[in-house]
Amino acid sequence: MKRIKTKLSKQALERNRNLRKNSTPQEIILWSRLRAKRFHNLKFRRQHQVGNYIVDFVCLDKKLIIELDGWQHKEENQERYDKKRTEFLERQGFRIIRFWNNEINDNLEGVLIKIEEFL
Repeated sequence: MKRIKTKLSKQALERNRNLRKNSTPQEIILWSRLRAKRFHNLKFRRQHQVGNYIVDFVCLDKKLIIELDGWQHKEENQERYDKKRTEFLERQGFRIIRFWNNEINDNLEGVLIKIEEFL
């Protein structure tokens, strides 16, 4: 499958870099297990732009997005935004799996098993 590279604006590139530099502790933990094809030899990207959205982690080959959510995702406005965002990403052919930050903290191996099952 050939991928078409899209040129991101300077603002979008800077936003992506900033998100990578300021990762949450949970993103750092999960990234340590996903990066460099450490998870089933799959290439994951972090803080990757899909349309107008930036996703936490994506495996483009498997069309899988992994999102880590903190307390702010329980707020009503954020829930509506997340729903709209998920609908867009699914229309692009992606499957989305979400985890709460405390799942990364309390049960990282269980999270990795759920990702395996999802694949």
